[in-house]
Amino acid sequence: MNRVEFGGKTAIVTGAASGIGAALARELADRGCHLALADINEAGLEDIASGLRSNDRRVTTHVVDVADPVAIGAFAENVRNTHGEAHLLFNNAGVALGGMFDQVTPEQFDRVIDINLQGVVRMTRAFLPLIRESGEGHITNISSIFGVIAPAGQTAYSAAKFGVRGFTMALRHELAGTSIGVSAVHPGGVATNIAKTAERGVGVSDEEYELGQKAADQSLVMPPPQAAGVILRGVERRKPRIFVGRDAHTLMWMERLLPTRYWGLIRKRLTMSAPRTN
Repeated sequence: MNRVEFGGKTAIVTGAASGIGAALARELADRGCHLALADINEAGLEDIASGLRSNDRRVTTHVVDVADPVAIGAFAENVRNTHGEAHLLFNNAGVALGGMFDQVTPEQFDRVIDINLQGVVRMTRAFLPLIRESGEGHITNISSIFGVIAPAGQTAYSAAKFGVRGFTMALRHELAGTSIGVSAVHPGGVATNIAKTAERGVGVSDEEYELGQKAADQSLVMPPPQAAGVILRGVERRKPRIFVGRDAHTLMWMERLLPTRYWGLIRKRLTMSAPRTN
């Protein structure tokens, strides 16, 4: 399969109002793409889009909750009517949840699965026919390094991101031999607001929450534009799996070499680097 050509293609990006999604939108615009940008944050979405519109580039915004199948169906129809085609789908929208399994409610757990996994499935189901009609394309699903390793305190998030990984790879095998490529993306510590906006498990104490925020501040360091560049270079080459950041590569190899023991090493390192209160 040839490399992905971005110029003149129509790209759909979810979670486009901030973080990796916003950075992808800007990078795709620089590469000559028309854009259909989706998010639940209407003001943030319009702020991103306003800087990308030009006479030779169509940029549309769509307020979409990826947990709503009806909204996603309407989104796909809207893209068909306004753009006429779709080539590139970036399933990026997601939420985080902090807390051990018994500190989060069933409703909180299910919401993470519904948005982070089912949202990817719904978007793919809605847009795959349009991509097929366009003759060629690529589907890029943002998993996480937590779709490769499974830290304590991330049961819902890891369950969803492992699901995205499995769904993406199976879909790639199903579409092998066609003109549609598929990539799973595993970012490491990218400096987005996902930790700050993460829902807090109802059983999480103030102290536990603050420690989690401090750990996130220390580990989420890669600028989103740098992450977007890595992702698009991988998509251009139609790589099946794209690891973003040195930390993601390191953790991938730890899991590969020590599949049942890596967490003990990570936990020891976290304990040694935890801030002291005395």
